[in-house]
Amino acid sequence: MTLAVIVQARRGSSRLPAKVLEDIGGKTALYRCLTRCAAIPQATVVVCAVPEGPENDDVAFEAIKAGAAVVRGSEHDVLARYAKAALAVRAGLVMRVTSDCPFIDPLICGRTIEHFLETRADYGCNNLPARWPHGLDCEVFPASLLYRANDEARTPYEREHVTPWLRTHNDLKRACLLGPGHGMERLRWTLDHPEDLAFARAVFEQLGESAATVSAAELAALCLRRPDLMEGLAHRIDENRLGQGSQADYVSFPQSMAA
Repeated sequence: MTLAVIVQARRGSSRLPAKVLEDIGGKTALYRCLTRCAAIPQATVVVCAVPEGPENDDVAFEAIKAGAAVVRGSEHDVLARYAKAALAVRAGLVMRVTSDCPFIDPLICGRTIEHFLETRADYGCNNLPARWPHGLDCEVFPASLLYRANDEARTPYEREHVTPWLRTHNDLKRACLLGPGHGMERLRWTLDHPEDLAFARAVFEQLGESAATVSAAELAALCLRRPDLMEGLAHRIDENRLGQGSQADYVSFPQSMAA
């Protein structure tokens, strides 16, 4: 069965314009994300779902440089863009990762897929509740359910954010790979503000090119050893993210940071 890792990416970003094209250690943030996604053990293909229009051509070109397939679609109806991308590569399963995750961990993504399959769930994730560092989030679901969501989801929020219909629909079984918690969920490795970019660049300055493949466990250890790398990030922690999700609604499985 084809497992497509689909990463949405566009040039537009109000808080950090063109963030996916920002340089992190000599490569763009998008390149860092896509090449890590290619290392997910079960991945058959990595697809970058990019909006149509010339303003996003450089994003598409960068995705091709990173070795990803590119599918163009609606900028604002991201759910339709995802469905189009899945159909283009004849996906059986879809893993969703967003392009603002330059430190996405392939092994944690792989464990999320394994847990999804072992529990025979309809939808799997690793962030409800959020107990992994912000920037490791991923979701997995059958392409058939993505197509159903595309047919049935109606609200602008559901269309823009891709998976709310899957997360909340009553007749679906959901599973979550639980992270370690104990403060790890307050680490911020995503890319949404200038401070996030400064952190990512500081990691590459500290580790060199080995930062391109650093594991979540190794990066967490670095953050604990060098808290100065995270200066300025405390006020960017997403408290709403930490408050989302209920274990009672999910089949959950505790997991450590260790590989």
